[in-house]
Amino acid sequence: MVSRTEWLDAGLELLAAEGAPAVTIERLTGALGVTKGSYYHHFNGASGYKAALLEYFEARNTTRLIDAVEDGRDANVKLQHLLRLVLADPDSAALEIAVRAWALQDSEVRAAQERVDKARTAYLKKLCRGLGADVDPDRFAQLLYLILIGAEQVVPPIGKRDVREIYDLVLRLIDQRLIDQS
Repeated sequence: MVSRTEWLDAGLELLAAEGAPAVTIERLTGALGVTKGSYYHHFNGASGYKAALLEYFEARNTTRLIDAVEDGRDANVKLQHLLRLVLADPDSAALEIAVRAWALQDSEVRAAQERVDKARTAYLKKLCRGLGADVDPDRFAQLLYLILIGAEQVVPPIGKRDVREIYDLVLRLIDQRLIDQS
């Protein structure tokens, strides 16, 4: 029997690779090599699966990362750790693009994407407020988030190494401002 998590992982893989129209029960059962009965054992139809998939996406790509970073000592350490985690997943850009594209077509997905964006920017704002830099921490948090989203959306997407270098540049500029303030 295939676990609920395996169903959800398969859905995210299909979504990232081929977009929302590919996430069908037929494609999922084919990818997992199981019958539809297994699907219905875990989910209450397509709407139940979609809700679970969106919840799983949010937990895996937002909540889990925030929780992993919270063991850091100060805001700068947490921010660096968060950036490493976000940039470590080679498949995250394709999934993020697919979810954002889906959100343009589906109000339930749009609501989930809004929750994700709000949670991510709220956490970044919290971290940026702890940096002590002479910049508006909320705007700085938005800038950091927009760098990632923009890097994923341009065609072709900006590679993770290049995004890391852009983040390093921005953080060095902030560090320099901190030094100049003292």
